[in-house]
This record gives sequence, structure tokens and C-alpha cells, in this order.
Amino acid sequence: MKSGRLLGQVAATHFVSHVHIMAVPALLPLLPKAMGVGFVELGVAIAVFNIVSALVQAPLGFMVDKWGARRMLMAALSLGALSFGLLALVPTYHCLLLAMGAAGLANGVYHPADYALLSQGTEAKKMGRAFSIHTFAGFLGAASTPPLLVGVALWLSVSHAFAVATVLALIALLFLYFYPAPAALSSVSPQEVQANRERPIKIPLKTIAGLTLLFLMLSLSTGGLEKFSAAALVEGFDINLRNANQALTAFLFASAVGVLSGGILADNTEKHGFLAAIAFAVAAVLVAVLIYVPLVGASLVVLLGMIGFLTGVVAPSRDMLVRAASPVGAEGRTFGIVSTGFNMGGVVGPLLFGYLLDQQVAVGVFWAALGFMLITTALVIAQEFARPPLDKMSRSEA
Repeated sequence: MKSGRLLGQVAATHFVSHVHIMAVPALLPLLPKAMGVGFVELGVAIAVFNIVSALVQAPLGFMVDKWGARRMLMAALSLGALSFGLLALVPTYHCLLLAMGAAGLANGVYHPADYALLSQGTEAKKMGRAFSIHTFAGFLGAASTPPLLVGVALWLSVSHAFAVATVLALIALLFLYFYPAPAALSSVSPQEVQANRERPIKIPLKTIAGLTLLFLMLSLSTGGLEKFSAAALVEGFDINLRNANQALTAFLFASAVGVLSGGILADNTEKHGFLAAIAFAVAAVLVAVLIYVPLVGASLVVLLGMIGFLTGVVAPSRDMLVRAASPVGAEGRTFGIVSTGFNMGGVVGPLLFGYLLDQQVAVGVFWAALGFMLITTALVIAQEFARPPLDKMSRSEA
């Protein structure tokens, strides 16, 4: 019961974090008129959010371990609510830049704090499912944001849409405040957890670098398909926009289902690297099929859905690999460091895939995604073979 309540808190927080990530992109068509600026200026605001998140996530991971994940999550939700509350009251471009910087700072807390709470407060035999539900909640938050916030903005105003983002953060904050997190369920003693928080933890640089690179490759491969596959299908494969969007929708929803399925699979194996490698290798083969075999209509939708499902399966095993590399009490800094790979991918990916589309090499979007998938497959296999002794000592009984 306690672990279930904890999972509900973390899932709610992750849902809100993705609403905040997607709030400005979702409202993009309405903001130029509301704020009197162009899309370039709005792009700068979104970049501010991502750059701040990338810069602060690793140091915030250390702060999570030192000051406590729950306390840091409450601070992040408060700051997120304050950021979007400011925009609700003063919806101007200068306030948008300030709010995006503050929201980016808050965003840097969520991954290290969420994973630290789940790692210490969930039974080992249910860890994969816990990670999968956490990830699924983020997917759901991102998918819910456009219809929710755009609907409110069209019905009332952009200010009211930002107010909704504020209220969601406050609800999650109250959930955390009034229902304290349970004690850790790990067999490692509380004294050892506290000691790990207070002293430097030596995690092999090779392990951290490998996991960060893994997160970067995952971001580039799946991010390219999520954000640019529809445009690439229209531009390079003579697919109409409706069919391309149907295929993208199938990819996104199947990814969410794949995440939940991947959590069950992750709880039934210790070879998380091999599980992830198999799923991504098959996904890469299906991307090759998409490149070489002309597909339209339902067949294209089914194929993109299968690719989405397989890439979703990888997520819980990915998280289990990071948890295995982290000593109990040091999860915040470990996840904080390796999650910067996602932020780097969020900066590099749009530039790369946008360049390929501008150069009228739309098929290159899928070739690049295929290449990143193959690199990812090799990385997770290498990670499985190179599990350092630390993994076994720190998580053998947790």
C-alpha cells in the first residue's frame, strides 16, 4: 500500500513535469498573437527551458541525494507552479523568458528525484513495473497537454491555460505534502543510505559515460521519430499528411503501451541490457523495412505502431540499468548525470533532423534514426557485459 502511494505521487509529479515541458510548444500557434512576438522569439524561450535543464540536472541530482528527494520534488513543483502562475498573471514575452528559465530549473529536479524515490521506496521485484508506470505517466502528461491547454486557451484565454498548468502543479504538491513518502523498502540499512548521501560515491567513469551516451542515443533515435517522422513521410515518401499523422499517433500510443509491457518484462529478467538490445534491434529492422518497402494506409500505421511499441519496451530496462549502477542513497546524482544525455539529444536532434529536411533528404531522418538504434543496441549489450562489481554490491539484495 505504501509503495503504491509513493508510486502514485511520483507518477503524478512526472505527469505534471511533462505538462510543463509541453505547455509552450502546445500553445505555440496561439502565442504570437497573444504576446506580440514571432516564432523565432518563442523558439528562444523553449531553448532557454532546455538549456537551463541541461545545465542544472547533474548538480541537482547531488542535491537530491543530500537534501532528500521528496523535499526537492516539493520545491520543484512550487517553482513550476510559480513560473506558470506568473505567466497566467502577466502573459508577456519577457515574463515568458523568465518563467521558462525558472521552469527549466524545476524540470532539472524531476528525473533524479523521481528515480531516487522509486529506487528506495519500491520492492525490488516490482521495480521494473514502477519505472514503467512512472514513464507512462510522463507520456500521458505530454499527450494530454495539447487538447487540455489549447482547449482552455480557445475557450477562455492563454492566461487561463497557464493557470491550469499552475493548478496541476499545486495539486501534485499537496499530494506530496499531506501524504509523506514511506520509508525505504531496500534491505540496505538507513544508516548506510545516509552515509552514502553524505560521502562522495565513486561510480566508475566508464559506467557513467556509457549510460549517458545510451540516454543520448535513445533521445536521438526515438526523438527523431517522434518529432520528425510525419514531416519526413510527407516530404520524402509521398505520404499524405493525414496518413502520416495517423502513423505518428500509432507510434506514440504504442510507445506508451510498450512502456507498460516493458515494465513487466523487466521484472522477470536480470538481463535488462539484452532485453533492451533485442527490442531495439527489431525496431531497427522495422525502420529499414519502412525505408525500403513502399507502405501506405493501414500498413504504414501498423508498422510505425510496432516500432513505437518496441522502443517503449526499452524504457524500463534502461532505467533498471542505471539503478544497477547506483549505490543506494546515490540514485539522485546517478540519474541526474546520465539524464543529461536526454537534454543533449534534445538540443542536437532537432538541429540534425531539421537540417536533413531542409536539404530535402527526408529519408535521412529514418536512416539517422536507424543508425542511432544500432548504436543503442551495441551500447546496451556492452553495458550488460561490463557491469562493474559496484552494481552487484550495491543492489544485490535491494
